[in-house]
Parts: sequence; structure tokens; C-alpha cells
Amino acid sequence: MSESVQDFRADYRDRFIGPRYSGWAHFAFTVASTTALLLLCAQRLHAVQPLEWLTVPLTFLYANFAEYFGHRGPMHHPRRGLGRVYERHTRQHHRFFTEAEMAFESSRDFKAVLFPPVLVLFFLLAFGTPMALLLGWIATPNVGWLFAFTGTAYFLNYELLHFAYHVPAGSWIARLPGMAALRRHHTLHHDQRLMAHYHFNITYPIADRIVGTLHRPDAGPRSAP
Repeated sequence: MSESVQDFRADYRDRFIGPRYSGWAHFAFTVASTTALLLLCAQRLHAVQPLEWLTVPLTFLYANFAEYFGHRGPMHHPRRGLGRVYERHTRQHHRFFTEAEMAFESSRDFKAVLFPPVLVLFFLLAFGTPMALLLGWIATPNVGWLFAFTGTAYFLNYELLHFAYHVPAGSWIARLPGMAALRRHHTLHHDQRLMAHYHFNITYPIADRIVGTLHRPDAGPRSAP
């Protein structure tokens, strides 16, 4: 590990990871809170009609592009009122993990990847609920609940995949089918020369492919649109 990354990690742990922090408790909260909301949404569905099921793929695509533009925008470029997002992602996460040093050293390092619990609640409630209510009013209650279910499932998927990209290479998680390609995609994004221009999808590079921000080996670091 390079001295600069080693020094940054030590400083980050001293400043931001308290003595009572538990990475596994943080992970469990993320999974439990999202799973509880998924169960609630599923229980509220009733006699879903074929047309209503279209909410699932449409919400998935919406979430994929929201992930892309949220990452490409405020996470990598300072925006008024969203400076903390930029600070946490570009100035902290991308210095804690570089393309050469992507792995957790212990469960306490989970804090540098998982969203803080308050942001988990924000995404699940304050961000998703108004849209779900609006869709439930404009269309049908099932559409609203399917939007909430799919959006929540996508968020959990985001957190689990991002977590998986930072486990050690020898972990069984890294050997899951398809994981190697997704890990390579994200590792390239952690290249300091490329991170502001390529590979903004954390989950599946759908928006990256459509917008044109998949990196080609023969492309320069600033040729993305």
C-alpha cells in the first residue's frame, strides 16, 4: 500500500470512525431497514394488473440514470448545498480507496463505503416517498407501491454491490458470477485520472453505455462527453 493512502486511511479512521462504531452493525442496519420497507411494499400490493407491472422495469431504468447523474454530478463536482456529498465521495472515498488499493482492511472500514444511517433513511423516506405517493395518486396505489418497492430494492442492490467491490480479492463474494466484470468497471473509476469522466454507474453500466462514458483503453482521460 502506498504511503499516501496509508496515511489518509489512518487520518480518516482517527477523525471519522468512533471507538464504538461497528461495521457489521452498520451493514445490518442497511439490510434490515431496506428489507423491512420491501416487505411493507409487497404486503400492500393487491391484484396487480399486467400494465402495472411495467412500473418495475421503468423504475429500474429511472434509478439507473438517477444513480448515474447523481454520481457524475454532485458526487464529483461541488454543487451549492451539496458540498458534503462531494467531500464525502471525492475527497474521502476516492482517497481511501484507489485503483491499486480497493479492499477493506477491517470491518471498521465499512464506514468509508456504506451510506450513513441518516442518509439511508433519507433515501428511503424523504426521497422516495413523495414520488411513490404522487404515482399512487396519478395512476393506481399498486403503481405507487411498485415504484417504492423497486426503488428500495435498487438502493439495497447499490449498497450490496458497492460493498462487494471493496472486499478483498480472495473473498468468496469476489468470485460470484459476473462480479469480476463489475469489480473491474468500478476499479477503473477509482483511477484518479479517470474518475471524473468515466464509469459513473455503481451497479450496472446501462447509463454509462447509453451516455458514452464507458472507458476505452485507447481513449484519453478527458474524451468522455
